[in-house]
Amino acid sequence: MNQIRLDKIGFVFQSANLIPYLTVIDQLILIGELSGKPRKESRDKAEKLLRELGLGHRLHHYPDSLSGGERQRVSIARAWMNDPEIILADEPTASLDSERGRSVVEMLADEVKQRGKAAVMVTHDHRMLDLCDRIVYIEDGKLSEREL
Repeated sequence: MNQIRLDKIGFVFQSANLIPYLTVIDQLILIGELSGKPRKESRDKAEKLLRELGLGHRLHHYPDSLSGGERQRVSIARAWMNDPEIILADEPTASLDSERGRSVVEMLADEVKQRGKAAVMVTHDHRMLDLCDRIVYIEDGKLSEREL
């Protein structure tokens, strides 16, 4: 089960959940190594993802020196590290201001479209709904779907 989670599912948490004593690049390299990839291959992929997400200048920084938006972008890069089939995002904008929150969800949506993958996002932030392909609400324990 752990291998399926590692290889097939990427997670973006409400708070980035970065390891405080690992640099930005090492956060991602760890994921690659846990799945059995060689360190060089993991490093190359991590650098590419981080540069794509505008974090090329932060590779060797620690989480406590990053802004909230930068931490979430590292979290998104980490989620893509093993090219998963699906991304599960739990309130990815919760700790961000509206502008940064919007950019994080746009980035996530762009990555899903570019990579031809699927994503499920849980959010209370209705300002992000226009970026979604499908919206399902849970109200009073019941699921309902509404038009976009």
